[in-house]
This record gives sequence, structure tokens and C-alpha cells, in this order.
Amino acid sequence: MGLENALLLIAWLGELVFSSWLLSDGAEHLSERWGGRFVGRTLLSVATTLPEIGIVVAAANHGSYDAAIGSALGSNLFMMTLGLAVMLIIATTRLSRAPQKFIDVREFNLDKILLIVTAVVGALMFIDGFDVLDGVIFSGLFGVYLFFAFREMKKEKQSPPLETELHPEHVKKSRAHFVRSMILFIAGTIGIFFGAEPFIRALEGQAVDMGVSVVILAVIISPIAGEMPEKISMILLARKGHGGASIAVANVLGSKILNNTLLLAVAVFAAMNYKGMLTKIPNTSLLENQMILVTVITIVSIIPMFKNKIGLKFGIFLLALYGVGIGLQFVLPSL
Repeated sequence: MGLENALLLIAWLGELVFSSWLLSDGAEHLSERWGGRFVGRTLLSVATTLPEIGIVVAAANHGSYDAAIGSALGSNLFMMTLGLAVMLIIATTRLSRAPQKFIDVREFNLDKILLIVTAVVGALMFIDGFDVLDGVIFSGLFGVYLFFAFREMKKEKQSPPLETELHPEHVKKSRAHFVRSMILFIAGTIGIFFGAEPFIRALEGQAVDMGVSVVILAVIISPIAGEMPEKISMILLARKGHGGASIAVANVLGSKILNNTLLLAVAVFAAMNYKGMLTKIPNTSLLENQMILVTVITIVSIIPMFKNKIGLKFGIFLLALYGVGIGLQFVLPSL
């Protein structure tokens, strides 16, 4: 049974990764057509969060609240350390088409602040578990994020958008190109929601076979599938030079704000759909330790960005931080 669960987990993980790739390709080209930082922060960020949403919904509907919250936490741990590290290493070395010594992140101060605020608020709210009120608050925070994104869009109209650095021609895409992008986007979305529930079942089965908490596997394995669109987009953008690296940073920060607001709201409402309005996602000692760990790592990853310049050394530091975070996954259960 152990081998069967492992093969099922690998198979459904592969299905989610492939669906995520389709989604990423479609979303990127749709964003190119419509352009603008607002589109990147809304359509592209929500699109790259869809795999995580699918996994969280499937877990919560299955009553596996540990896996739902663990997946959300794991995606933040994964991208705020390993994801950013890989992007920085590519952008500042010959792996990029136009290597740069550092990336200027001063224009993302609002994103940095919002990410820290939403991470801390989420951790504090989890002290007594998540219920319907928390779901409403998370939804409200997501609305605040959209408001700021809309405000940034209005400012963007007064200056050339970042995307013009990537696409100087800035021509209108053909109808056939648009249709292809939309088909890929829809196909990826369908594939994600089709594969999310079997993936969660295989994850739970593998956790039982290994004698490891499903939270640990969710934190480590789920982000591989859930973060695949964002990871692909980051790598492609980082290789394009200065403008691409800047957009990659914005996408990471923006999507992690979505994780701390929209994704947690989805987890709460999916749990309510499973067991009713009064359902509460309980605070277990393991999940509480995970929440504290991911919040601390998020803050530690963000603070150096307030110096406004990040480079290769910071990327190496983030790699080490990811190793520490993963290592602690096997220590936390014994605490």
C-alpha cells in the first residue's frame, strides 16, 4: 500500500505541475495583451494562486484542515525563501540575458508593509483558531489589497508601465494568440481543480504510510505543485533583465499577500461548506508552531528589502533560510 500511495502522490503531483504550467503560460500571455501592473497584481497573481486555492479547497472540503492550512503556510515558506533565492541568483548571474548587480525594490515598499501586516495579523488571529469572522476579516484585507492595487494602476497611467521594458513593441496581440492563451488558461484551471482532491487523498495516505504528520508533507510537498506557475513566471521574468526581475519581485510579494488574505479566507469558507456556518479550524500545537515559523521567516525575508537593494548575497542567505525552515519541519513535531 505504501508504494501505491507514493506512486499516486507522484502521479497527481505531476498532473498538478502540468496544469500549473498551462495556467502560467496562458496567464502570462493574457497579461501581456492587457498589460499594466494592476493586471499583474490581480489576474496574474490570482491565476498563479489558483493551484494553491484548489489544494486548500479540496483539503478543507475533505475535512483535512491541517493539510489546508499547512499548504497555505508552505507556499509562503517556499516562495519567500527558495523562490526569491532562485530568482535573485538568475537575475544577478550569467543565467540572465542581462545580469545586474542588484535589484532595486524601493517601489515595492507598500507591498512589503502589507505582507508583514497580513502575516502578523493572520498569526494573531490563529491563536483561537479560524472561524467565519476571521474569514470575513481576511476577505476585507484582500479588498484593501485590491484597493491599493487599483490606486497603483491609476498612477501607472501617468508613467510608462514596467511591461514596456520587456516588450518594446507593445503591439496588440492577434486574435489567434489571445484564443490560444485563454484556452491554456482554462485548461490549466480545470486540470488544477480536477487533480487537487486526489492529490490531497494521496498526500494523506502517504503521511499515514510514513508515520509523518500530514501538516509536514503539506508544507513541503504541496508548494511544489501550488507554486509552479509563479516559479515558472519568476524564472522567465528574471532572465529578461531589470524590468523582468522587478515584476518578478512584485508578483512574489503580491501573491504572498493573497496567500495571507484570500487563501486563508477560502480555507475558512471551504471548511464552513464542509461542516456548516459555525465550523472553526482549530489551532493545534503543530499548526501554531508552523504559523509562528512561517511568520518569522516572512519577516526575516522582508526586512533586508527595506534597504531597497537586493542581490546575490541576499539570494544565498534566502537559500540557507529555506534549508533551516525545512529542517525545522522535522523538529517541530517533537516540541
